[in-house]
Amino acid sequence: MVKLAQDYVCQSCGAASSKWQGKCPSCGAWNSLSQEGSALAAPGGVGLKAKRRAKAATIESLADAGRDVQRIASGIGELDRAVGDGFARGSAVLLSGEPGIGKSTLLLQAAAAIAAQGHSALYFSGEEATDQIRLRASRLGLSKVPLGLVAETCVERILATAEQGLAPDFIVIDSIQTLWTEAIESAPGTVSQVRASMQSLIALAKTRGPVIVVVGHVTKDGQIAGPKVIEHMVDAVLTFDGDNAHNLRLLRATKNRFGPANEIGVFDMHGDGLREVSNPSQLFLSEGDGEVPGSAIFAGIEGTRPLLVEIQALLAPSPYAAPRRSVVGWDQNRLAMILAVLEARCGVKIGAQDVYLNVAGGLRISEPAADMAVAAALLSAFSGIALPKDTVYFGEVGLSGALRPVQQMTVRLKEAQKLGFRSAFLPAAGEILNNGFAVKLTRLPQLKDLATLFA
Repeated sequence: MVKLAQDYVCQSCGAASSKWQGKCPSCGAWNSLSQEGSALAAPGGVGLKAKRRAKAATIESLADAGRDVQRIASGIGELDRAVGDGFARGSAVLLSGEPGIGKSTLLLQAAAAIAAQGHSALYFSGEEATDQIRLRASRLGLSKVPLGLVAETCVERILATAEQGLAPDFIVIDSIQTLWTEAIESAPGTVSQVRASMQSLIALAKTRGPVIVVVGHVTKDGQIAGPKVIEHMVDAVLTFDGDNAHNLRLLRATKNRFGPANEIGVFDMHGDGLREVSNPSQLFLSEGDGEVPGSAIFAGIEGTRPLLVEIQALLAPSPYAAPRRSVVGWDQNRLAMILAVLEARCGVKIGAQDVYLNVAGGLRISEPAADMAVAAALLSAFSGIALPKDTVYFGEVGLSGALRPVQQMTVRLKEAQKLGFRSAFLPAAGEILNNGFAVKLTRLPQLKDLATLFA
């Protein structure tokens, strides 16, 4: 066992250094280097003796018929949708989210649902005692489910428990920051401990076939705590988002080797646990009956799911030399671009006013297809003319003022028609399959064509 000289490890990226520095030379993070026990080299090395002990790996052909991926469905539709029609056997999943958002509740419900189907499931808790988990299970009505509970943080004991007899089908680890392994001489939660613990759990998933779901803490800026290599090691990365002002919770797959990325599941938090939201578009649309200036309906896509979202805009005379630009749920830089295009290409002088933009329901939109809906909301707020409540808008705005086509236009229109919308404004370019919609389509080549409707 050869000790390496690097004793200082960056808690952000995992890079090692021989001395302490204020700034990590690898990722540039400040005050992220902390001293951990000298990392130990893997036994054997790459010498002649190690080569003699090693066994040759089996070589398979690319043309060999692959086996279908076996999945374990939890029965919770929104969760299964996010992970790709159920958890793939032998996969390692990382779930992150802010404290108190409902990660433990979600996984307890999932593990209990899988155990109720006859699968064997284990819940390893490093942060709570088993009595605390029983109290939560009682509140959720899951006390009689045959789910195994273990309060343990040592990786070696966790592996020994999981490997005795038949391997369980589903394992929950809550959380990775509490685990420690005897092979590393550092405190739990450090980069070395987190990385080594995750490697051991992934090896268990690949060799014995259980689904392993690991909870990961997040930092102040919402990133998963620990080295980025953890996200590269696992098969799927799920983020659980929400805020204290709404009961809405969004489960998003930011990475998935066994299904589509950016797929979302929508939940509603209640005292008896998380409830599925089968039609999330109704949550994001205003319940008011009257038409109010500054409100536009955006037909968006999250993963493979179409969502209709209300975008609200408000303009007010600015008492300051530099008008305010306040945005909730959208990119502030993109709002500045839309305002510049409206002023330079459409002759709409909004620059001297305070602009407030909000995506209703607590959802955050990242796709550029929302450009036209944002522009429509701004034009409506500027002119005082309310937009029809039965109309949707989508399309990307270029710096020239041209409206560019977006992906899955047909899916957006089908969702609008299903919810009773009668008209849609969309870019002039772009193919629409099966043009037999009951929705009236208004195709516009330029943003100034939309602005003329408010003249």
